[in-house]
Amino acid sequence: MRTATALILIAATLSGCGNQAKGDAVRRDAPLVRAARVQAMHFVDRVEAVGTARANEQVTLSAPVTERVLKLNFDDGEYIGKGQIVAVLAAGQEQAQLEMADARAREAKQQLERLNALKARGFATTSAVDTQVALAAQASAQASEARASIGDRVIRAPFSGWVSLRTISAGAVVNSGTPIAEISDISKIKLDFTVPETVLAQVRAGQPIQAVAAAWPDAPFSGTIATIDPVLNPETRAATVRAVLPNGDKRLKPGMLLTVQIATAERTAPAVPELAVVGEGDQSFVFIVQGDKVKRTPVRTGLRQNGMVEIVSGLPANARVVTEGVVKIADGQHVRLDGQGSPTGAGASKGD
Repeated sequence: MRTATALILIAATLSGCGNQAKGDAVRRDAPLVRAARVQAMHFVDRVEAVGTARANEQVTLSAPVTERVLKLNFDDGEYIGKGQIVAVLAAGQEQAQLEMADARAREAKQQLERLNALKARGFATTSAVDTQVALAAQASAQASEARASIGDRVIRAPFSGWVSLRTISAGAVVNSGTPIAEISDISKIKLDFTVPETVLAQVRAGQPIQAVAAAWPDAPFSGTIATIDPVLNPETRAATVRAVLPNGDKRLKPGMLLTVQIATAERTAPAVPELAVVGEGDQSFVFIVQGDKVKRTPVRTGLRQNGMVEIVSGLPANARVVTEGVVKIADGQHVRLDGQGSPTGAGASKGD
């Protein structure tokens, strides 16, 4: 009887040692992961678009009549001031017409003076004086018309700006409407881009923007929204927004394509690294460390920014989540934290 009891005790002792060894083995074989506490991060909602740069003012000066070019007063890419003469067209015939009109106007004026003197002495009628007044006015109008015609052949810059490359030379005969020069004021740039009607409530005049050009990828340009087109495109359901960007260094050129970002809202929210979030369908999960185990917890995510994911809801305050190794673990599984030995803080057994 005593022998049987002893055998039973020995068997129970061996079984307990086996279970303990098995438990230690489970802990030693637990996946090695890294964990970190949830941190607060600054997030910014942005509307993104692509826009085209336009000159602040731009005009193509064309020949008003078919005529020969006498003079061009600009070089390729030259800066010219407002009112500066850009080109002069031949006006020989018009000059002759002006001289004839001036001569007729002088003659009509002299005749009017003589009639007035005669009328004062009673030798001319009021009707004759009135007729001569009309003739003098007509001659003066013809002279003014000739002067205007000559003035049309002197082409001036309507505003200060940079002239495009020349495509004609002095001496060429140009037809009416032929482009002579294009002038662009690029002291500031108008940036036009479209936004869908779904985000119109987030965009307003006076809002700051940032734009990046492919030519200057590391130097964003800052500007301000000037106006929003009150009419939407009926096909795209989008509105055109115009922003103005200072361009004192002349780096931005009309026709450039720029990527636009508009900050619409800012907030501070809990965040975890992107690698900590596991997605399944339209749901997202993280693994919270609880002692030596992990708990799979559903969360609602928001923005992704600089490698971090905003956690809108689902995480308790000051929680510690697995940031690396999420593909190796499952809900309720034992884990080992990298750099901390066993999850319970105890070392390995002496028999290991």
